[in-house]
Amino acid sequence: MQVHVQRSVAGCFAVLRQLRSIRRRFVPSSVYQSLVIALVLSRLDYGNATLAGLPTSLLNRLQSIINAAALSIAGLRRSEHITDAVASFHWLIRAPERIKFKLAILVYRALHGTAPQYL
Repeated sequence: MQVHVQRSVAGCFAVLRQLRSIRRRFVPSSVYQSLVIALVLSRLDYGNATLAGLPTSLLNRLQSIINAAALSIAGLRRSEHITDAVASFHWLIRAPERIKFKLAILVYRALHGTAPQYL
């Protein structure tokens, strides 16, 4: 799992760097937020149901992606405090809660017959 987390973190930060270059010049903030959610957070959520029970050190690495995405959308620097700025982001939940939510969705779909056949 450590390799998966390392690759996910590296890939997400690479996408954030690329998106940061178009931040102010080309797209409005609502479009930029949609791009970050679609390109970064979807990559973070890929296969996260298998990440249940990870050590805190690896969960902190995943949380750093969420924090960096929120800072990028808010237009803040890493040294600035993000608590007030990201309070309005309804999609911003911590990494462990994202994993638990994904597991809950999978269990619900499996119990109600809407999950893939292999589940």
